[in-house]
Amino acid sequence: MKNQNKSVYFMTHAAAVAAIYIVLTMVFQPISFGPVQFRVSEALCILPFFTPAAVPGLFVGCLLSNLFCGAAALDVIFGSLATLIGAVGSYLLRHNRWAVCVPPIMANTIIIPWVLRYAYGSADLIPVAMVTVGAGEILAIGVLGNALLAALLPVRNAVFKKEAA
Repeated sequence: MKNQNKSVYFMTHAAAVAAIYIVLTMVFQPISFGPVQFRVSEALCILPFFTPAAVPGLFVGCLLSNLFCGAAALDVIFGSLATLIGAVGSYLLRHNRWAVCVPPIMANTIIIPWVLRYAYGSADLIPVAMVTVGAGEILAIGVLGNALLAALLPVRNAVFKKEAA
């Protein structure tokens, strides 16, 4: 029964992360897409610091928000994979608070400009798109994400319990 409680707890945390990601992306949809984007929901990419459930939650949240907001098929696939790669990297670096934000910034900075080019026909040069997307990621994850991480640290044991009671 205890393992079943752990599984339910894990899935609940993952679903909550996905739901919050979707809501934030949809509320801020006008600035969440395009060559110059500031996806507020990307601040959640620091959550693997606290729980492994954030990894599938971020992936599913990105996948569904891209679908719900009408993103191109290549964006749904590769944008979501970029978030998954970043989330896995954040989880692997969870022992270093300051390094947690680096993998999602890098994954999105490298992958999303190619998505913009081939999914949407963006005329921007890939290096220019890397700068614009990277700047948005630094603001969303590096600034907002680290602020969120700092705000969650004092309550981490209440919010991110290791197992169900």
